[in-house]
Amino acid sequence: MDVAIFDLDGTLVDTAPDIIDALNRTLSDLDLAPVDDVTGRGFIGGGARTLVADGLTKSSGAPASETDIEDAYARFIAYYTEKSADRSSLYPGVRDALDFLSDTGLAMGVCTNKPHALTLDVLAAFDLHRYFRAVIGGDALPERKPNARHLLETAKRTAPEYSRVIMIGDSPTDVAAARNAGVPVVVVDYGYTTTPAEDLGADAVICDMRELPGLMPPLFWKAA
Repeated sequence: MDVAIFDLDGTLVDTAPDIIDALNRTLSDLDLAPVDDVTGRGFIGGGARTLVADGLTKSSGAPASETDIEDAYARFIAYYTEKSADRSSLYPGVRDALDFLSDTGLAMGVCTNKPHALTLDVLAAFDLHRYFRAVIGGDALPERKPNARHLLETAKRTAPEYSRVIMIGDSPTDVAAARNAGVPVVVVDYGYTTTPAEDLGADAVICDMRELPGLMPPLFWKAA
């Protein structure tokens, strides 16, 4: 069975407004300056703890201690859990593409470095959970992207007898995870990477998720 594995933030949903809001509320608690939208978007992709550490370093001008990171992380999670989808939005074309792919019987899953519980919250807020047979957040396994196990375990839970896999994401982390797993990868050009999408080394770049179905046949042949 063929399997398509999607990233979440910056790929399916523009979650940056709520993430940056939670980060800036955290920084305010610590009497630190907020980060701007462009900077905050660049922090997304490595997981919530990494995002918080990057925010502390950027705002304070110095690397944060582990104690400070843990305190800020707890605050961030509390704020983000409170408002995880208030200002977020589904990217254009995503629902159309998922509807089409679902109707073809394609098995789909989500592999994200976002904390698992928050991932489920965001998927539910946009009624996306019904499209995916498996979802694995960044704290659900000992390893996370770019480690290949995160991606391959998601594929296995999506379809235990899977034969071919492709990854769809928006960041260097997604491309690295796919390369480490030995599978083709598509990146969207509207995500959060600070590197131009065409320079990430993906097998294909799309500007709208509705382009994805047309790319599936050659990509799955490449995955064989």
